[in-house]
Amino acid sequence: MLLGPTVGIIFAVVIVLILLFSAIKILKEYERGVIFRFGRLRGAKGPGIFLIIPFVDKMIKVDLRTITMDVPPQDVITKDNVPVKVNAVIYFRVMDPEKSVVKIEKYILATSQIAQTTLRSILGQVDLDDLLSRRDKINQKLQKIIDEQTDPWGVKVSTVEVKDVELPQPIQRAFARQAEAERERRAKIISAEGEFQASEKLSNAAKILSQYPVSVQLRFLQTLKEIATEQNSTIVFPVPVDLLETFMNRFGDNKK
Repeated sequence: MLLGPTVGIIFAVVIVLILLFSAIKILKEYERGVIFRFGRLRGAKGPGIFLIIPFVDKMIKVDLRTITMDVPPQDVITKDNVPVKVNAVIYFRVMDPEKSVVKIEKYILATSQIAQTTLRSILGQVDLDDLLSRRDKINQKLQKIIDEQTDPWGVKVSTVEVKDVELPQPIQRAFARQAEAERERRAKIISAEGEFQASEKLSNAAKILSQYPVSVQLRFLQTLKEIATEQNSTIVFPVPVDLLETFMNRFGDNKK
């Protein structure tokens, strides 16, 4: 006779526990719960513990942490008609949980699509040299444009970084030839500057030696000394023309 009321009490307790567990919500510090009551937005709650009305309220959990997302490689033709493949990374987070749920269906997918489209559009307006050398300014421009488009969704884009620029093989070989030619040009300029400086020094030395002819003979002797240390079998000794003229004059006088 008591079995029926006991079963009813147990069933009622179970129902109450189910409703209680359905009503109690606990969210972490980086989470927010967007509440809908009969389909109408009631606001965002959390973090911590709070209650909702079971079967009346519906909660959608939103993560507020910064999301790091790779932008897939995009085929881009630069302003100077050079085909490149560029990929990037984007950092963003939800600033307004209500807008991220109400204004857009899937804000992560939407942000990814906006990032890909903007990447192709902006990089198609710059030259290849600017893409390689002025990447900081391009990153700032990308961040500003993407952030303006995601702001109505309650999403804040903090950073956009172009990670890698893949050039076609012919372009890489052309750059290598250009760099090699630039190094050769610098080497020739340095060599020419060295020759010019050496000629200036030789000119100064010649002016000094011309004032003191004896110093030329001393220089000859010093040169012979340096050659002799190399243990050479043949030594070429330069004879001054003045000395030869003296012997030739004497030889001519003897003939007369």
